[in-house]
Amino acid sequence: MTNFWRDRSVFLTGCTGLLGGWMVTELVQRGAKVTGLVRDSVPQSRLYTDNWSDKINIVRGCVEDLPTIERAIAEYQVDTVFHLGAQTLVGVANQNPLGTFEANIKGTWNILEACRQVGGVSRILIASSDKAYGDQEILPYNETAPLQGQHPYDVSKSCADLISRTYYVSYGLPVCVTRCGNFYGGGDLNFNRIVPDTIRSALREQPVTLRSDGSYIRDYFYVKDGVLAYLHLAEQMERKEIWGEAFNFSNELQITVLELVQKILAVMNKNYLQPVILNQAKNEIKHQYLSAKKARKMLSWQPQYSLESGLKETIDWYQKFLHTQEKPIKS
Repeated sequence: MTNFWRDRSVFLTGCTGLLGGWMVTELVQRGAKVTGLVRDSVPQSRLYTDNWSDKINIVRGCVEDLPTIERAIAEYQVDTVFHLGAQTLVGVANQNPLGTFEANIKGTWNILEACRQVGGVSRILIASSDKAYGDQEILPYNETAPLQGQHPYDVSKSCADLISRTYYVSYGLPVCVTRCGNFYGGGDLNFNRIVPDTIRSALREQPVTLRSDGSYIRDYFYVKDGVLAYLHLAEQMERKEIWGEAFNFSNELQITVLELVQKILAVMNKNYLQPVILNQAKNEIKHQYLSAKKARKMLSWQPQYSLESGLKETIDWYQKFLHTQEKPIKS
C-alpha cells in the first residue's frame, strides 16, 4: 500500500452500490479525502451499516443534476473522480429505458462536463461495462471490438463509453474507461442477481430460480478485485499516454450461469438444492466474457482473487448479514 492516496481529494458516485461501497472503504483506509454523491439513503448498504458514511463528505443529489456535481467538484477541490453511479439492472432498463438513459448517459456527460468546466481534475475513471460491446461473434471481447449494444442497458453503456472517449479526444480531459464483467461480492443488495440470490436461497434451504435456461456465459469479477483494478488504473494515469484508453478487467473465465450456481452450492455443501429453470430471459446477451490482455500488458495488472476465493468471502459475508437481518423478533 503506497501513499499515493493520502490526503488526495476524491469524488465518487455510486457509493451506496456494491463497487462504490468497497471503493469508499479502500480509499478511506488509504488516507484519501472522499466526497460521495448520494441520491437515496440506503440504510442496509455497507456505506451505512459499517459506518463509512461518517468518514466521508456526503453531497446529496443525483448524476442527472449538473450544477450539484459542478459545485461538489469545485468546493471540495477534487483531484480524482470515480464515476461508478448508474442504473445497473438489465430488467429495470428493459422496463424503464428512459430512466436508465438519463442516469447512465446524461449522468456520464454531466460528470465529464463538470470536470471540463471546473477544471483541476487530474484523472477521471468512468465505469463502462462488458455490456457496452453488445453481442459479438468473436469471444473473448477485447478493447478493439465495436461498441454495439442493442438493448436498453447495453446501449446506455455503449453511449456513455463513446462520450467518455469524446471528452478525451476533443477536450484533452484525463479520462480512462473500465469495462468489467458482472461484479459479485458481499454488500450487493440486489437479490435478483444470481450470486446473492443463490446464496440467500441456499441459506433458506430453497432452490434458486433461474430466469434464463442456465446456459448464458458471463464474466464474473470479484468486487474487491474491481476496487484494486480501479485504484491501480488511477495510479497508472500519472502516465498521460494511457489517457483516453479503455481497459477490460477480468479473471478471463468462461462460466455459465448454471455452472456458477453449482459452484456456489458446492462451496456451501448444498448440492441437493437443484435450481428451478424458467427459461424466460429476454433482451439479454447470451455469451460474453472478456480478455484482460491489454491491462496485463499496458498496466502490469493481474487479478488477486480466484473465483473460488471470491465466492468463499462472499458467502461468509451473506451468512453474517442475513443472520443479523433475519433474527426472530422477541415478543
